[in-house]
This record gives sequence, structure tokens and C-alpha cells, in this order.
Amino acid sequence: MNARQQSILQMVIDKGRMSVADLAKMTGVSEVTVRQDLNLLEKQSYLRRTHGFAVPLDSEDVETRMMTYFAIKRELAMRAATLVSPGETVFIENGSCNALLARTLAERGDITIITVSSYIAHLLKETPGEVILLGGIYQKRSESMVGPLTRQFIQQVHFSKAFIGIDGWQPETGFTGRDMMRADVVNAVLEKGCEAIVLSDSSKFSVVHPYPLGPVGRFNRIITDSNLHDTARQQLAESGLTVDIVNVS
Repeated sequence: MNARQQSILQMVIDKGRMSVADLAKMTGVSEVTVRQDLNLLEKQSYLRRTHGFAVPLDSEDVETRMMTYFAIKRELAMRAATLVSPGETVFIENGSCNALLARTLAERGDITIITVSSYIAHLLKETPGEVILLGGIYQKRSESMVGPLTRQFIQQVHFSKAFIGIDGWQPETGFTGRDMMRADVVNAVLEKGCEAIVLSDSSKFSVVHPYPLGPVGRFNRIITDSNLHDTARQQLAESGLTVDIVNVS
């Protein structure tokens, strides 16, 4: 994916729907070139074409999700990294914020990272940090390990902190996930009773997905951005969580 295609993808993700004509104006190339770019992005499963428009996929793909609010996610990852001490072993679950955190920690070289995400493991192959990739059923769309074997592996390894990605939160439901198998992996991690930290941009709040992650009492801290609504901040704090807000413009 070249810089122009990256820019097109970001615009489509941000706006939710973009016409070929608007994309051509904003990128300064012809509509023919934009259509070629969109064809390529659709072929690589980054977005979907509809008549005259491009729309984002509700994607499990980590790289696609990372493109959304990238600058905010990078700031959240930097803040989360400050909580990890040299020599610690941490569990990092799937998700775009978590992938950026894993990269930040692995470049330090003094942390052991346990993960179920093959995407994260691959991202860290050139870094000095030690990586333990747990096995299981390979869920291709999310590039993550799931299932009873993964749950068993989680029970057999030890870590001091777990960084968890979420898909939704509301006060009535607590944290939720869009995928049953991945929710089961998160719940296996929470059963270990380590310090559990949610790493998520504020867009996930007031959204609900079918599968519960939790109960909320199993989580210790949430790191999110300053676009989080004040009411949600208060409700999260009242549920016993340390709410760590990263200021973004």
C-alpha cells in the first residue's frame, strides 16, 4: 500500500463513506487512478466498493483498525508502556492499540511479551524483546489464537499485567467484545487475577457488542483518550477502575 492509498483508506475510515469524485479532489489524482486504488484496497480486504462510493469494512484486521485514530492510539500505547518495569512479563491481547504497545515495549528489549496474536508476534520479529506466542485454533480474520487449547496455555503461563482490547462498553453491560472465541480468551486471562488494563480509544464507549468481557471488577485500570465523555469517566471510576486519560488535541 503506497502513501496515497493509505491516505484514501484513512479518509474512508474517518468519514464512513466517500465518493470517487471527492477522493479524486482530495488526493489530486484522476478518478480513474482512484478507482484503481479502490480496486486494490478492496482486493486486499481493506474496504468495500459500492456504486460510486467506498465504505470501510467492519474489520477484524488489526492493520486496518490501527489506521483509525492512529495518532491517538500511539499516544495511548506510549502511556501504557510507562506502567511496565524492566524485567516484567506481560500479556498483550489482540487489537490495534495493543499492537502499538507491544512494538514500543519490544523495542526496549527488557520485557517478555506473551500474546495470542500472530500479527503482534510477526510485528516484533526484528525487535530485541522476547516473545511467547501461545498456540490454539488460528482465527484467520483476526490473526489470533482462540479455543480450549489457548485457554489451557494461558493457565500454564504467568504474567504480572495483562493489556486487553475491547470492542464496546456501556454502564449496563460493562466491557464487551464482538467475537465469542476472543471474548473467551480474555475471560481466561482475567481468571488469573493479574493486573488487568484496558487499552482503548474513546470511540468504543457507548457501543455494545454481544459477548461480555469481565465482570468489570476483574479489571484494574483503563487507559483512554480525553475525548471520552465526562459521564462515562465518572461511571468507570465509580465501578472501581483507575481511569487514566491521555490528552489529545
